[in-house]
Amino acid sequence: MRKIFYLLLIILFVSCCTKEPETIVENNKVTAIADPNNINVSILIDLSDRIDPKTNPNLTMEYFQRDTEYIKSIETGFLDHIKSKKIITYDDQMQVFFNPEPSDPKMNEFTKELKVSFDKNTNKDYFASVEKKYSELPLNIYQSAIKDGNYVGSDIWEFFRNKVKDYCIKDDHRNVLFILTDGYMYHEDSKFSQENKTSYLTSKLIKSNKLTTSDFSKLIEKNKYGFVKANENLSNLEVIVIGINPEKGNPFEESVIKEYWEHWFKEMKIKKFQIKSADLPSNLDSIIKNIILNK
Repeated sequence: MRKIFYLLLIILFVSCCTKEPETIVENNKVTAIADPNNINVSILIDLSDRIDPKTNPNLTMEYFQRDTEYIKSIETGFLDHIKSKKIITYDDQMQVFFNPEPSDPKMNEFTKELKVSFDKNTNKDYFASVEKKYSELPLNIYQSAIKDGNYVGSDIWEFFRNKVKDYCIKDDHRNVLFILTDGYMYHEDSKFSQENKTSYLTSKLIKSNKLTTSDFSKLIEKNKYGFVKANENLSNLEVIVIGINPEKGNPFEESVIKEYWEHWFKEMKIKKFQIKSADLPSNLDSIIKNIILNK
């Protein structure tokens, strides 16, 4: 009897201490909250002419070089996260996307190489392999795009409309999407408007909407300017936009760009997001890593 009593006590103790997966209820549907220890990191690169050192030169540090350093910080933060876990709990991945795909067929090979995943069977040597890939291949991508010179723009709106759920969101994972862009959004294939909302944002549009004075926020609200909503519910996705780089001449341009993005994310129910300027990588390094490490 005593053995049975102790056995029952042990079972009761384990039951009380075992934490059930947290859930959320939305539209009468119960969904498990993503495990923050499993991370799914995606990087969407804007390969428009913003990276062209001839069109948009920067004497301090070219924008394509800044991007490669941002990507390196993302990779380092990702690996630091993996190393903080027990091997048996490895279930994490990272990948790079473009939209649309560049014409250079080598780009497809680069993205294949940059799609990395860790599980409990991952060999220790794989860490060095990932570090090597992310030290070399991103620069190759930018150099190839610059050499090609055919900057077709970046269809970010269409990516959010048709691809983000399939490409960037995994069940039972913390899903983090980094977007490397100057903040403008334009592609011929997705250029349209619905009333005063658009699928694109250019400096010309900002001027035509007269968002060039300190009361731009009131004008945006009054006229309901902004991006057309591209998706209904992306609450299980975190988004970090890095590289906002407004054209010169309008002191409020950067704030307008950020407000467009903020309203867009909120409409799509993205709860966690950050929008950062095209700062020097050394200034953003710890910020990027802390985002991945959820600090």
